[in-house]
Amino acid sequence: MSTRSDLLTIAETLLRTKGYAAFSYADLADEIGIKKASIHHHFPTKEGLAIAIIESYLFRFRKQLDTINEENAGVVERLQAFALMFAQSSKNGMLPLCGALAAELLALPESLKDMTRVFFEIHLNWLQSNISLGQEMGEIKPELDCTKVSRLILNTLEGGSFVSWALGGDYEQSSGLDFVLAALRTTSPHN
Repeated sequence: MSTRSDLLTIAETLLRTKGYAAFSYADLADEIGIKKASIHHHFPTKEGLAIAIIESYLFRFRKQLDTINEENAGVVERLQAFALMFAQSSKNGMLPLCGALAAELLALPESLKDMTRVFFEIHLNWLQSNISLGQEMGEIKPELDCTKVSRLILNTLEGGSFVSWALGGDYEQSSGLDFVLAALRTTSPHN
C-alpha cells in the first residue's frame, strides 16, 4: 500500500474512534511511523484529509449498497444486510463514519458538514427506494410512509451504534432492528 492509502486508512480509524476534533497529525505520525511533515505533503490540511476520507468511504459505501441490492432479491434481506454494516463497525470497535461525523457536526468545517448531510441522504435515499420496492413486492405494509420508515430504520441503526459504543454491548442483539422489521412486514417470517 502507498503512504497516502495508509494515511487514509489510519485516519479513518482515528476519526471513527476518537472523532475529528480529537485526532491530530501527531497521532497519525505515531501510528504510521512517519514525520508530520510527510503527512502535510500528502494532506496539507486536516480538513482536506477528512474530505479524502469521506470521499473514499462514500465510494466504498455506494458499492456496498449496490452489492446488497444485487445479492439480495428480498427487501427484508437487503435491510438485514444493511444493518450488518453497522454491526461490523461495532465489532471493529468503531462508530459508523456518518455517526462519528454527525456527533461533532457543530465543530466541523462547512465542507464536512455538507458531506455529512449528503452521507445521511445517501442512506435515506437507499432505504426509501428499498422500502418502496418492498411495498410493491408485498413484503412491506403498503400503508406505511417510506420517508418515516427509512428514518426509523436509520435512527435505530445509528442509535444502536452509539448505545453499543457506550455500553460495550453486542450491537446485533441490541439494535432493535428485528422489532422494526417485524412491524414492517406484511406477514410473519415464520408463516
